[in-house]
Amino acid sequence: MIVHEKQFLDDLALLEEANSLQNAGFISKEQKDLIKKELPDFKNHSNILVRLGFFLLGAFLYISICGAVSLIGLGGEQSFFKICCYIFAAIGFGGAEVLANQKYYGHGLDDAFCLGALLNVGFAIGISTDGYELIIAVFVAIAAFIIYRRYLHLPSLLVFCLASAGVLFYGLFEFGAIGKTILPFVAMIVSAVFYFFAKKSIDNLKESYYYNGLLLANSFCLILFYLSCNYLVVRELSVMLLGNEILPGQDIPFAIFFYAFTFIVPIVYLIQALKTRDRIMLWISFLAIGFSIYTIRFYYSVLPIEVALTLGGLVLFAIAYFSIRKLKDNEVGLTFKPDRINNSNAILNAEALIVASTFGMKPQAKPADSPMDFGGGGFSGGGSEGTF
Repeated sequence: MIVHEKQFLDDLALLEEANSLQNAGFISKEQKDLIKKELPDFKNHSNILVRLGFFLLGAFLYISICGAVSLIGLGGEQSFFKICCYIFAAIGFGGAEVLANQKYYGHGLDDAFCLGALLNVGFAIGISTDGYELIIAVFVAIAAFIIYRRYLHLPSLLVFCLASAGVLFYGLFEFGAIGKTILPFVAMIVSAVFYFFAKKSIDNLKESYYYNGLLLANSFCLILFYLSCNYLVVRELSVMLLGNEILPGQDIPFAIFFYAFTFIVPIVYLIQALKTRDRIMLWISFLAIGFSIYTIRFYYSVLPIEVALTLGGLVLFAIAYFSIRKLKDNEVGLTFKPDRINNSNAILNAEALIVASTFGMKPQAKPADSPMDFGGGGFSGGGSEGTF
């Protein structure tokens, strides 16, 4: 199913590991270059800005091809309009196949054709079904999964996750008010099931090139699980979908459960992330805690916003200060020491910039060397050897 040679994918994993080892200082740049020379490599770009530039170039190329086809088919008028998106989607799949055979992988050009194909699949099914959301989500999910399995294209896997969530939501909408009522609980259960399925797949993984995809699906399930029963999300959806009017002094059904869920789940994420040293879950837990605070502030304004921000900043400062004091001397486990594998000087550079701006320091130009050569004295003075 995968168009790329598996040996190339394995070699790409080795090159990524070599880059990590070089950044950590375990091997030199010469050793890393020697490894890169010995292993065949894809045409790809790790720099996100370079990849974005090639994506824009690929999008322009894709649109140009579709425009040329449109000029040819304009004579068909209405009949061409009904099938044009299918033709554009086929162009996207064909371009992705050609680029994959030319060893393009995560380059930017392939991103434009893969995502363009998915976009046109959605438009094509929407035109054919008069905008039937469930059918659109089903076909987009299928197409996105095929592209991921064929080209290991991570953005397409993200589209698959979003489209699959759309299939779940729109599928429950088909059951009317009952489906809309049980939507939060079904989404919570489904995301939990797929989270543990992805987690088990990662633990039993043999092909390393599937790791990033499973990690992305795993993280998406964590986010969906939290949002499925977040109080703000559930309350606003109940008003939007069911038309419930919540008067002052009233609340949604099972409000206590949703309140507890909104605050307990981020704490569980945080504890589990610290226990398993899962950095992605740690960041998700921080975002979830922030959104939980926003959820309460959205409905209940206990303090003025400036007072709440000041107290929140003091609390965060105290937590950060005592956490650093506790962890700064740890050599293993949780520690505040720099990570050698993910070495970054961004914080140090920011610190130097802040100090320089605070004290008004400016970079000093190195003065030119003096044309007079001092030194050479044998006793106390410079040049005091009794000679000129």
